[in-house]
This record gives sequence, C-alpha cells and structure tokens, in this order.
Amino acid sequence: MASYAYGIDVGGTTVKCGLFQADGTYVESWEIPTRTVDNGKNVIPDIAETIKKNMEEHGLTRKEVAGVGIGVPGPVKEGGVVDGCVNLGWGVYHVAAELSVLLDGIRVEVGNDANVAALGEQWRGGGQGYRNVVMITLGTGVGGGIIINGKILAGAHGAGGEIGHITVNRNESIPCNCGKKGCLEQYASATGIVRRAKEVLAANTKASLLNPDTVTSKDVFDAAKTGDEAAVSVVQFAGRMLGQAAATITAVVDPDVIVIGGGVSKAGQILLDAITKYYASNAFKACKEIPFKLAVLGNNAGMYGAVKMVLN
Repeated sequence: MASYAYGIDVGGTTVKCGLFQADGTYVESWEIPTRTVDNGKNVIPDIAETIKKNMEEHGLTRKEVAGVGIGVPGPVKEGGVVDGCVNLGWGVYHVAAELSVLLDGIRVEVGNDANVAALGEQWRGGGQGYRNVVMITLGTGVGGGIIINGKILAGAHGAGGEIGHITVNRNESIPCNCGKKGCLEQYASATGIVRRAKEVLAANTKASLLNPDTVTSKDVFDAAKTGDEAAVSVVQFAGRMLGQAAATITAVVDPDVIVIGGGVSKAGQILLDAITKYYASNAFKACKEIPFKLAVLGNNAGMYGAVKMVLN
C-alpha cells in the first residue's frame, strides 16, 4: 500500500521538493537548481532524478509512493498539459506524462503554482478549516488561486484564479505585462506599490520618510505605520484596488475566507485593514462578512499544495 507522496514546487531559480507521508505528515524537504537553459529541457529529468535518489535513500519502492504533485509557473490544462511557461522556456508541454514515464509509471498531478499554493494554504495554512478559499498573492506580480470544496478551480483554459489581471482601472495608459491596461497587478503588487509611491512623491510638497530613488514596498508600509502622509495614501490606494477586486471575486465565488499571501503580505494588519475598509463598501450584502486572513506557509505553500493534489 502507498504510504508516501512527493510535493514539487517549480520556481524560476530553484525547485522545492518535499516528501510527505500519505496522511499528509511532513517528512523532509530540499531544493535543487532550476536549469532553464535549452528551453528548460532539463527541469523535468532533474526532478525525476532527485525523486528517485530520495526514494533510494528511504528505501521506497514505486508501489509505496502514491504519486507526485507538481506546481509550475504557467497555465495547466486537463491531463497535466502545461500551456507555456515563459520563465522556464516551455511551450505546450505534457509534464504529467513525461515525469510519470521517467518515474516508471508513478502517478503525477500538475497544477499552476499559484493555484497549488492556494490549495496548500487551504489545507495547512491560513485557510485551514475552510473548504472554499480564495487566495491572493502579492509579490512582484499579483497571483491567486480559487479552491472550491477542497479542490482547485483551474478553469477550462488553465487560467482560473488569474486575479492579478482583473481590470480595476479603465483609465490606465500604461500596459500591464500581460498586454492589458489597468490590471490589479499594476497597483497592488510590490512593483505597483513602488510605482504609485514614486508618483505620489513627485506630486507631494510635504516632507516624507520615503526616498523616491530607493523606495520599496516594505518602506511604504513601514512609513505608513508611522503616519507618513504620502505612504498612507499609497497603502490606501492599494487597499482600495484590492478591496474592489475582492468584492468582485466574492460576488462570483462566495468563498468562506480570503487569504492574502506573498511578500507584500508581510506588512500584516495595516494591509488587511486597508483591504477590508474598501471591501466592505463594495461587497455584495451576503458576502460582506467574509473574513480576510494572512497566509502562513510562506514559500512552502506550493510544496504542501502539490502533495495535496495527490492525496486528494
């Protein structure tokens, strides 16, 4: 009987790997480099090799491994087919089939990394105890994932949960990385917060703790906590965009909870306060009391979510 499973989170620099017992108990984790040279042709073989090595170290046979879950930075269609990963150099790639062959037939489940991280937070993190979770990740960009009845809502094209590309500003003139204009990512990501801070500082005549040449999103939140007027306005602006987007999402999905993760979420309560202020004034009546919580698994969320795909 299968008694173990692996969770794999593929990043642009490293691949995080975890071994779990079949009941979800964490055993150990490690990382290997993500070799993106030659259009990422080595990534999947490297993952297969490190899993096989770990199985040998623990004396595990193929029958003792329930499967391997893997999160990748791109849309994933039915059957574990990845529809392009720019960061890895992949086009359309049958990840599940190839990795399963390399692992002598071990079952493989594949998901988008943000969706997989959301599943991890729902299972063992900020969304633990809830079956229906929306996660919004605020990092260099804005990502997200939607979990319904404990399962990832991937969508027909693998694009379910692309929360960062909800249009929140029809008057934006600068394009987002996706090619559209006015995406949430342009205002609520670390990059977007810095951009907004520089705009505010350029128009601000009052003294500020923020330096327009070196400002980071962390600087903005740290300064806002002291009452710095420019910083407070930037935080409120990001909170308004996030609150409005969250209200739109909950009117469609109606989750039990919204989990906020990513590097920007380290700002903590000041960020949640800004979001919930604008969420409450925009949310549909039945959804107004949906709680917001901070993610707790950090960089391990993807690994936990990946193995949960197998254990589901």
